[in-house]
Amino acid sequence: MRVKICGITNLEDALVAVEEGVDALGFVFYKKSPRYISPQDAKAIIDKLPPFVERVGLFVECEADEVNRISKEADISLAQIHFEASGEFYDKLDLKHIKVIRAQTKEDILDYPDEFRLVDAYVDGFGGEGKRLDLDWFKDVDCSNIILAGGVDSQNVAEISTFGFYGVDLSSSLEKSKGKKDRMKIENFMKAVKRG
Repeated sequence: MRVKICGITNLEDALVAVEEGVDALGFVFYKKSPRYISPQDAKAIIDKLPPFVERVGLFVECEADEVNRISKEADISLAQIHFEASGEFYDKLDLKHIKVIRAQTKEDILDYPDEFRLVDAYVDGFGGEGKRLDLDWFKDVDCSNIILAGGVDSQNVAEISTFGFYGVDLSSSLEKSKGKKDRMKIENFMKAVKRG
């Protein structure tokens, strides 16, 4: 099961995550988020990362041109689209993307069944609140192209791993404060994943 840590705002947290075996780092380009990072600051971190780390940009309510511009400026490798967008929007993107489903019902998680997608619990804002989805929703569902977000931590990752998710996405459960990760929480989580 692959692991992405979102809401990276500083080099120290990025390097700890990579050292512990995290597959992808997420950078939030949504100015209303407490985890917002400018493209320039994200690029300064990304320039110091080792190879083979996926660099994911999180985008909310913006135009495709802005996603392309920021992704190029920051050297983002994958765009995470956290809002309902048109087919034309996706056609204009210059880089790979993943759609986010903000699930309110069990039926929502079945959207885009032929695509890799990130499934998060619906909140009024746009993620990072740690609200957990009901795992019963995923029983008898092919989870091999679903990345689960929301309320994932070292206490429940063993249970989560039994569903066969492609990956998990964490943010608030690994923080000591918004935008600042806790090294011990990252270490404990990755140990739990390896035990998983």
